[in-house]
Amino acid sequence: MKQRKLLSQRHPILYFLAVWYRRIRTYAKWYLGNKTFTKAYQQEPLPFRVKKHQSTLLRKLGNSELQLQLNKVTNLRIALQHINGIVIKPGETFSFCKLVGRPTQKKGYLLGMELSFGKARPGIGGGICQISNMIHWLVIHSPLTVTQRAQHSFDPFPDEGRVLPFGSGAAIFYNYIDYQFTNNTNDTYQVDIWLTDKTIEGELRVSAEPRYKYHIFEEDHQFLKIGDQFFRKNEIWRKKVNRQTGNTVTAELLTKNFARLSYIPEEYVISDNPDERLV
Repeated sequence: MKQRKLLSQRHPILYFLAVWYRRIRTYAKWYLGNKTFTKAYQQEPLPFRVKKHQSTLLRKLGNSELQLQLNKVTNLRIALQHINGIVIKPGETFSFCKLVGRPTQKKGYLLGMELSFGKARPGIGGGICQISNMIHWLVIHSPLTVTQRAQHSFDPFPDEGRVLPFGSGAAIFYNYIDYQFTNNTNDTYQVDIWLTDKTIEGELRVSAEPRYKYHIFEEDHQFLKIGDQFFRKNEIWRKKVNRQTGNTVTAELLTKNFARLSYIPEEYVISDNPDERLV
């Protein structure tokens, strides 16, 4: 089944115009809209930890991708200067793209691996979505409200030491594919992320002791073959648990994922339902 090209993919000028049309619309929302975006930083950590997580910096890929991965680490260091210590007060919205800005060579960003139109390719600032992935994982372990999030519609690599459920990240492309969440609580939150030699680590902190904890889990995971293409689907659920009693308060479906694969999985189910992704 051949993928039909979008109009913006058929000529570089059309793609350029489409991108900047969306960027200008986003600028208008930033500066003319009614959202209050967070912009204050605090070096001293807030007193209570909500969630901490770490992930590996470098994947085990071919030698040709090694330099792109090393460049990614440089890109992460630059982007993190705009994230570390950011505080999200009640009523405020966190915008990844607004805080980090557009990744350019002038700012020191290098060619890193980015995902675009179903392929992994070099791009300036590539790899900084590892930060937005981390932040999203922290946020869904809290009562903060995710208001804008995009997920890649394809899966480019087989799992290599995957810890988090597939599809639990957040794609970024400046500035209209953004990751945003709003603090609709009465408490102040803080995001801090840092790098070690081998990992990227982060934590979400809060001004008051949390009453609840959250457990994220995966359901209905499958690899499918539909026609001559391979797909992956799953559901991501969240349980809200009372910290004092250990009782589950709520269980909710956060998202359903359906992604085309760029590889052939070892095991899969053959489906004759072309509308499988809608089920």
